[in-house]
Amino acid sequence: MVFDFLRRSQTEVGRAEVPEVKASATGKVLAYGGRGIAWSPRDTPSLTRSGFASNPVGFRSVKMIAEAAAALPLVLQDGAQRYDTHPVLGLMSRPNQAQGRAEMLEALYGQLLLSGNGYLEAVGLGDGVPVELHVLRSDRMSLVPGADGWPAAYEYAVGGRKHRFDMTGELAPICHIRSFHPQDDHYGFSPLQAAATAIDVHNSASRWSKALLDNAARPSGAIVYKGGDGQQAMTNDQFERLQVEMEAHHQGARNAGRPMLLEGGLDWKPMGFSPSDMEFQKTKEAAAREIAQAFGVPPMLLGIPGDATYANYAEANRAFYRLTVLPMAGKVLGAVSHWLGELSGEAVTLSADLDQIPALGVEREAQWKRVANADFLSAAEKRVLLGLPAEAS
Repeated sequence: MVFDFLRRSQTEVGRAEVPEVKASATGKVLAYGGRGIAWSPRDTPSLTRSGFASNPVGFRSVKMIAEAAAALPLVLQDGAQRYDTHPVLGLMSRPNQAQGRAEMLEALYGQLLLSGNGYLEAVGLGDGVPVELHVLRSDRMSLVPGADGWPAAYEYAVGGRKHRFDMTGELAPICHIRSFHPQDDHYGFSPLQAAATAIDVHNSASRWSKALLDNAARPSGAIVYKGGDGQQAMTNDQFERLQVEMEAHHQGARNAGRPMLLEGGLDWKPMGFSPSDMEFQKTKEAAAREIAQAFGVPPMLLGIPGDATYANYAEANRAFYRLTVLPMAGKVLGAVSHWLGELSGEAVTLSADLDQIPALGVEREAQWKRVANADFLSAAEKRVLLGLPAEAS
């Protein structure tokens, strides 16, 4: 009992001497960020910076698709004829004072690829087609759903100011084109989101490669201290002095090859990475292929090594147009022509002229021959199969 009393007394004294520590009740459940890749945010501005502005594979993929789709020759037709001149064709050739057709469509396709959403604004609504068309930035646009779930308005925010586009009137001032998103009713899913992990890996590998190049692609060696009288550690002053001298006289390109003067107790031990430690280059190439595949660009067209999916460049280019460029262009042009038809009150279809695409020349020639030799088809049916109006104008 006496010993218990003494132990309690010592415990109470010890507690009294410990200063009071205040801490949040949630401190115990805070996640500890260990070492590894710091994944980039998944919002549109962050993905655009990391996957387009800072990644050559993402940049080139978006540019290739957007430029190829914007350069497609367009035709306008209805069920009776194909138009050589039409107000819609005139509007598309010069949609606004600052852009031509290719520039405007490239911006629209680019926004769709980077964010999954593309927005076109019609200026000068009234009789006939609009006066101008403008592509709006997707990261600045937000959808305002109505009571029925359909868009009641769109809000465009710039620098703390907002402009509201009302969608409840007879004429819709905004054409919203979005890619398929399985978990969102109003916004699309971009290839950048699907490739976000591969983009982070590729960017991290590039930074790692840059760091290795700055350090001659290997740690050149280590300085081992062997002090006298059993002393195995340097003093703080000695350590700081050695660091300063190393940074000043033995780092950087201008100091390459300079001999090192070591004082007593210091020994130089050369070292380097083994070839297996440099396998990150293969990881980088694998990440590049994943990025290209997310966008639908054959890696062969981007010069990524190790891809043998297609027999030659021409076959890969044809697959690129068939599987990526034309489906996206058909979706965008179909939505734009339907929207312009509602504004003008005239049902016309805007589409790509497949006969003027060099990459599809072989396929189109074979299709023309097959249709021409099909004697059981009428002339109107043959024209429809070839994408022409049923009746010749």
